[in-house]
Amino acid sequence: MPNPEKAASSPEPLLRVSGLVKHFPIKKGLLQRQVGAVQAVDGLDFDVRPGETLGIVGESGCGKSTMGRLITRLLEPTSGKIEFEGQDITHLGTAKMRPLRRDVQMIFQDPYSSLNPRHTVGTIISAPFRLQGIEPTGGVKKEVQALLDRVGLNPEHYNRYPHEFSGGQRQRIGIARALALKPKLVVADEPVSALDVSIQAQVVNLLDDLQQEMGLTYVIIAHDLSVIRHVSDRIAVMYLGKIVEIADRKALYESPMHPYSKALLSAVPVPDPRSKGKRERILLTGDVPSPISPPSGCRFHTRCWKATEVCKTTEPPLVALKTGHQVACHHPENAPDQVPESTILETAREAVVLVDATPAATVNAEAPEGDAEAPAAAPATPATEGDATPPGSTKDIGKE
Repeated sequence: MPNPEKAASSPEPLLRVSGLVKHFPIKKGLLQRQVGAVQAVDGLDFDVRPGETLGIVGESGCGKSTMGRLITRLLEPTSGKIEFEGQDITHLGTAKMRPLRRDVQMIFQDPYSSLNPRHTVGTIISAPFRLQGIEPTGGVKKEVQALLDRVGLNPEHYNRYPHEFSGGQRQRIGIARALALKPKLVVADEPVSALDVSIQAQVVNLLDDLQQEMGLTYVIIAHDLSVIRHVSDRIAVMYLGKIVEIADRKALYESPMHPYSKALLSAVPVPDPRSKGKRERILLTGDVPSPISPPSGCRFHTRCWKATEVCKTTEPPLVALKTGHQVACHHPENAPDQVPESTILETAREAVVLVDATPAATVNAEAPEGDAEAPAAAPATPATEGDATPPGSTKDIGKE
């Protein structure tokens, strides 16, 4: 699926996201006063070039799915900016967004709940044509049957209901619905996580073929690092509402810079018996902090074995340490020799309010309860594959 040559030949991004934020208010009492907010997404910056596939990976609850719904405008952003083909679509109303729905579509995670059980397959896939007032050449039924054939289903199943199909077939129906209007950008929210392994390969290959045939641009959200490596040109790693690293897939897998990325990659199973007992395992200690009250400074410092005092007080910005390789870390792994850590720290201080200007009490007040007095979590313990069975996804990190 990855097509870096095509993506690199397009200077202008198809999608550009700047400072994207989504906070869900927490309200209590009879008057429903806001007492806090879930910081699901808290300042994302990235772009997607035409024809490329950007993979988004991270633990459950890091904000991946919320980000997908924001860029498709299924959720209203709290702040930030979303540009599609140079047009600001951040706060477009329903009427102005309707024409853009032809170009931006979404494939949902659960094929069992994303299809209306009371509608036939023909009705489900033809819905975009009705909503957009489009009459395809040859009629809607002919076009829907052609879409069914394109995604590997029998066109004669036009009048069947979703319950008559398997999970993999239902996901193909969802893909057909998303492709009905020939979109330019498709956001796939964990499109294979609910499927059997053999069916996952079929759906991934289908997405690959459709991208080549239709010139699609993908943003694929997943927690399975093996799938992400196979399908992506570039990969962004998210942690607690923020992107901590973004790079070309080869650079990320061979030389990750953020400690969190390194920990995730150490959990990917390697089908090579000779590597058993030799590969370093990094088991993260402690739970993921609450997005209601995330830690001050670097949000990963409570679980990071490289954390220092500056990590607790100063948030590291996302900066490019290599061409096309950005990382948000004060003490990055595999950093170029010509970029000392002091330079990274200075960049961070220029991007945020100086630590000296913030009273210590204020910094501690922003941390979750207990963080102000307790030391950072114990360093992650390297282990070998013989110590624990490596999980297949980031959901299992820290649960051994």
